[in-house]
Parts: sequence; C-alpha cells; structure tokens
Amino acid sequence: MATLTFDTHEFVTELKQAGLTEIQAEAITKLHQQATNAVVEFVKHEHSLETLVTNKDLDARIKETELKIELVRSELRRDIAETKAELIRWVVGVGILQITIITALLLKLIGKL
Repeated sequence: MATLTFDTHEFVTELKQAGLTEIQAEAITKLHQQATNAVVEFVKHEHSLETLVTNKDLDARIKETELKIELVRSELRRDIAETKAELIRWVVGVGILQITIITALLLKLIGKL
C-alpha cells in the first residue's frame, strides 16, 4: 500500500522562516501530522480495498454481460424460427382448408347443374 510522506523538518523550517518560534513551528507540525494521519485513517476505513472496482473487475463484468446478451440473442433467434415455422404451418393448413372448401363448393355447384 502507498504511504504518505511528509518532510517535518522542511515544514518546521518554513514555519520558522515565516516568523514563528521553534516551539510554535513544532506544535503546528505535530498537529498537521495528526490531522493528516486522521484523514488517511478515515479514508482507509471508509474506502476499503474490498469495495474498490478495478478495470479487471469491470472487464470481467462486461464480458459476462456480453455472454448473457449473446445467450438471449440466440434464444430469441430460436424462438423467432419456431414461431415462423408454426406460422407457416398455420398458413399452409388454412390454405389447404380453403382449397378444400372451394373445391367442395364447386363440385356441389357442378353437380346441381
């Protein structure tokens, strides 16, 4: 895990150059370190590594979703093919029925003449 580096000597030196006494500069540096450490601990606690999503995780999820979509597409194609075949059977059946009825009516009409 990455660590946060902080040069306390440089921080104290900058504060002293700004006109603070050594005791004041050291106190401010100590408080700054404590505040920084508290923020780092808070972030670690609130954002644990277990809840982070990496590109690898996203790629795996995308691949999984693509496979599911492809499965649904193949099932849909199969269903469409089955529906098409059933529709053709119905149309052919109705066509044969119509031809039979028309033929029977024509034969009946011819027989009456």
